[in-house]
Amino acid sequence: PMVEVVGGRLQPLVGQRGATLEALQELTRLAIFRATGSPSRLLLDIGGYRATRRKELAAVARNAVEKVKEHGDPVRLEPMSAFERKCVHDVVNAIPGVQSESEGVEPNRRIMVRVAD
Repeated sequence: PMVEVVGGRLQPLVGQRGATLEALQELTRLAIFRATGSPSRLLLDIGGYRATRRKELAAVARNAVEKVKEHGDPVRLEPMSAFERKCVHDVVNAIPGVQSESEGVEPNRRIMVRVAD
């Protein structure tokens, strides 16, 4: 499920690169778990940040795919949150001939895009 927060002056709730949004989402999931005893896959979006970021990440993914197809060398992307990595994986996995995999450890976990096996 997705919970969207709309209104004015929401940037402080998003934070730098979505860090505050991620923290609020985790706290909300924890509160749901405490109340219900069941883990939640709730996704929180504030001021359309996630929708906008999804579009940006799709462009990053397509650009990486183009580089891989052009040169054949793997492309390592900047470290990303789990949400961001999922967005990139979804785009890359929909394109034949390339694949993506996550590597590293949080908070420096990143995606490598390469020619498919």
